[in-house]
Amino acid sequence: MKLFELTLPPWYSNAVVRHITFGILIGFTLSVTSTSISSYWRSRRRQSLSQEQNDLRPIELRSNEVVRGVTGLIGNTPLVRIDSLSNALGVEILGKAEFLNPGGSVKDRVALRIIEDAERQGLLHPHTGSRIFEGTVGSTGISIATIAKARGYDTTIIMPDDVAQEKVNALQALGADVQRVRPASIVDKKQYVNIARRAAIEFGRSDITKGLEDAHTSHELNTGSASVVVTTTSSHVNAEGTIDDPMDEDLLSKPRGFFADQFENRSNFEAHYDGTGPEIWRQTNSHVDGFVSGAGTGGTIAGIGQFFKSKNEEVQVVLADPEGSGLYNKVKHGVMYDRREAEGTKRRHQVDTVVEGIGINRMTNNIDLGIPIIDDVFRITDVEAVAMSRYLVHNDGLFLGSSSACNLVACVKFVKKMRWREGQTLVTILCDSGNRHYSKFWNDEYLRKANIPVDRSIIDDLIAKPDSGV
Repeated sequence: MKLFELTLPPWYSNAVVRHITFGILIGFTLSVTSTSISSYWRSRRRQSLSQEQNDLRPIELRSNEVVRGVTGLIGNTPLVRIDSLSNALGVEILGKAEFLNPGGSVKDRVALRIIEDAERQGLLHPHTGSRIFEGTVGSTGISIATIAKARGYDTTIIMPDDVAQEKVNALQALGADVQRVRPASIVDKKQYVNIARRAAIEFGRSDITKGLEDAHTSHELNTGSASVVVTTTSSHVNAEGTIDDPMDEDLLSKPRGFFADQFENRSNFEAHYDGTGPEIWRQTNSHVDGFVSGAGTGGTIAGIGQFFKSKNEEVQVVLADPEGSGLYNKVKHGVMYDRREAEGTKRRHQVDTVVEGIGINRMTNNIDLGIPIIDDVFRITDVEAVAMSRYLVHNDGLFLGSSSACNLVACVKFVKKMRWREGQTLVTILCDSGNRHYSKFWNDEYLRKANIPVDRSIIDDLIAKPDSGV
């Protein structure tokens, strides 16, 4: 007998060894293959999800990303969840933080689009000494002055003399020529918008022409639009009106006067239809149940509202209208009238409210685009707007302006009326911050003299109120 000799069982043979070996190899191969396939599909799924997220994100910040100039900072503002209201009501109330634009308001978008469209059409040429004129209660003027400086234009802003002083200070700091006038009706030639239009026309006329009673030379350029006024200081003009000639160096290089006309200029509407609306749609992953906005010129609610309706006709578009504005009755009853506009009952000529920036008593081209798609409207009192502003500071740390507060009061009223409480998404515009409203809306002494109480519990009561047709 040999040492270490192994005795194999009778069933063991070379065939068995082969079968076992093949089995191990096949099992190992299948295991490796299935693991590789699983890893591959997991990798593809991660890439797919990443691509979807990137496609939906309106902003993608990279370490090497640099925007070009102040205009590169305009737009792509975040949506902020209003936690206090959302949690209390059982819905998602989201505010588009437009106060983060470099000029401090949603009007940056409008000013940029108006100027870019004018440049694209050859109506304005940078660094030629041209001047932009606008009639505004403040925010649009600040936005125009901001962008004009970056583009090489001067600005003249005509505004009512009862707006917050902070807006005047900002305009002057930006180098704008500010002229303050008494508030007046749009039919009055001394109304601030009419004065701005006339100033643009006069800019293109020489002193000699102004002094000749029988002078018929027109320094206005044919723009193809009744609302767009452009004048030139060039002597290459025609009595019946001047057509812009891209080959005329004198015509191109001489200073021009340009009336921005935010109320009638369609660029206002298009800034929101092409910009703000699509941004919100991406940020919410195409899930918007309602949109709330005030209207000053009408461009915001018309542009964003029409974009949403083009994506989903079921999206509810809601107007927040302050006291003294006629839009509430226009939407509800088809008549532009407010009882507080009766002679002798109003505090100011334009709109009888402490809220600035929204509310109007006439139809404009931009409002005309919005009226057909507005589903509901709420009149917001000064007391409610003030209460909401203080409520938001106390509960959310959000320091917002008067129109933003109006919008959020309307959000609460609309949610209560619709009896929403299942996580529906309602988006609104946070137009500007409280920084432009220290002297009036955020001045308790001013409000006391105007008999407007400061009581944030009004919002608590509104939220606690049983759901019903508000």
